[in-house]
Amino acid sequence: MVAVEQQGHGRTADVDRVPEIAALADDLLGLLDHLGLEQVDLCGFSLGALSGLDLAIRHPDRVRRLVFAAGFVRAGGYHPDITDPDRWATSTRMPTDDDFLAMRREHERLAPDGAADIDTVMGKFGPVVMGFGGWSDDELRRVTARTLVMIGDHDFVTLEHAELTRDLLPDATLAVVPRSTHNGLMHRADVVLPLIEDHLAG
Repeated sequence: MVAVEQQGHGRTADVDRVPEIAALADDLLGLLDHLGLEQVDLCGFSLGALSGLDLAIRHPDRVRRLVFAAGFVRAGGYHPDITDPDRWATSTRMPTDDDFLAMRREHERLAPDGAADIDTVMGKFGPVVMGFGGWSDDELRRVTARTLVMIGDHDFVTLEHAELTRDLLPDATLAVVPRSTHNGLMHRADVVLPLIEDHLAG
């Protein structure tokens, strides 16, 4: 298993470029080439889901199985209280104060010396996600990987959009994890891990 840290995440320093989805997918491709991995099973969450799917679209031969967790395939996939900053303070889908504190502590623990703080990183990556228009139906049909589409039942992504994603991908199933927000999905290992293990074994 290889745990990938994308640009500006974890121990990986940021670089002087706009972190577009295609560029992040190219980073994944470069990592596969560097490690000599011809084909992989790939699990991506949120931004990682977007870059993972982009890799599976443009290089379908490199991704055998895909877990697409808490991602969207075109604009309009998020609930209105997520796309409207004026509603963030009252949204029950947004990360809690404890969530933000945990992210801040992990960023400070892992980020290399001289790295930007978590607020700067989020300020850089947020517009990339919110401004991403997604892919066409034809592009999504290029995916040959068997795909597990996964969201929390109180996620950023709407259930209708998750169902659309499942229907647009050639070989996909949908899992909706109960009692889970976007951030909370990462803490439901009791439900999520068996779903992923079953998907990868199929």
